[in-house]
Amino acid sequence: MTFIDNSNASGIIVPAAAPALSRRAFLAGALGLGATALLAGCGTGSSSGGGSGKTIVVGSKDFTENLILAELYALALEDKGFKVKRKFNISSSVTHTSLVNGDIDLYPEYTGTALISILKKDVETDPKKVYQTVKAAYKKKWNIDWLEYAKATDSQGLVITTAASKKYGITTITDLQKNASKLRFASQGEFDKREDGIPALEKAYGKFDWKSSKVYDNSLKYEILRKGQADVTPAYTTEGQIASKTFTLLEDDKHVWPPYNVAPVVRGKVLKANPKIEDALNAVSKTLTTAGLTKLNAQVDVKKKEYEDVAAAYFKKIK
Repeated sequence: MTFIDNSNASGIIVPAAAPALSRRAFLAGALGLGATALLAGCGTGSSSGGGSGKTIVVGSKDFTENLILAELYALALEDKGFKVKRKFNISSSVTHTSLVNGDIDLYPEYTGTALISILKKDVETDPKKVYQTVKAAYKKKWNIDWLEYAKATDSQGLVITTAASKKYGITTITDLQKNASKLRFASQGEFDKREDGIPALEKAYGKFDWKSSKVYDNSLKYEILRKGQADVTPAYTTEGQIASKTFTLLEDDKHVWPPYNVAPVVRGKVLKANPKIEDALNAVSKTLTTAGLTKLNAQVDVKKKEYEDVAAAYFKKIK
């Protein structure tokens, strides 16, 4: 396994609008024994020496938002006097395993991902309960600590054009279901069949009798809506494009989808040896909201800025 160590490089950015399975659901199948064996055989080992030194290895998954968050964590630690080594752009399917094996010391994780994809527990929609469950399980199973979770949640969602939202008075998914026959749905195919996609929505809200439903590549969905070729599409709640006034994120008023609050996960030995990590990273988490994280993503994915520059500007603001 080759990691991209971009301590002094801009790195390769995978858009936040990457296909859904590459960001979360794919984890369920990829976190098995094969991935574990692969990483165990090729890990470089933590620079913190099991937590005995002050060099902290910060990792990230392979999409924009996680890169921004990981860079914020790295900056916060450096600000407190830690030497930081960055191992970013690790495949989302093996990031957890790289932490367990000691290839990295910490990275940004999502509570819903931990609950469903890693721990394989039943869906829970209360953010505090999800957090408490994953926090206890990680500590017991792997001696990994969850620090405080942010208000920011990168959950599944549905986006509608603001024009259609205003025309039909649609602000919630309940409103959407009632008006589905007037709307064109831009699907990504797998969302129609995935357990947490249309089947979950119809179980809670009733059948969605769309005016039309066509499958489009995930990377084109916002352009399709912008061009007026469709009205509604699946999305993640912090995708940068949602920051545009052209689109409206609908409220999941029946709470179908679990929360995906972001938080730092840290190897227990490293945290014990370097307790100042906790305050440094919790201070970052306290500032993060869903709307704020969406704007940070937009600066990279829409305005094409480098994620390091976006993170640096934000950290300077909150410092």
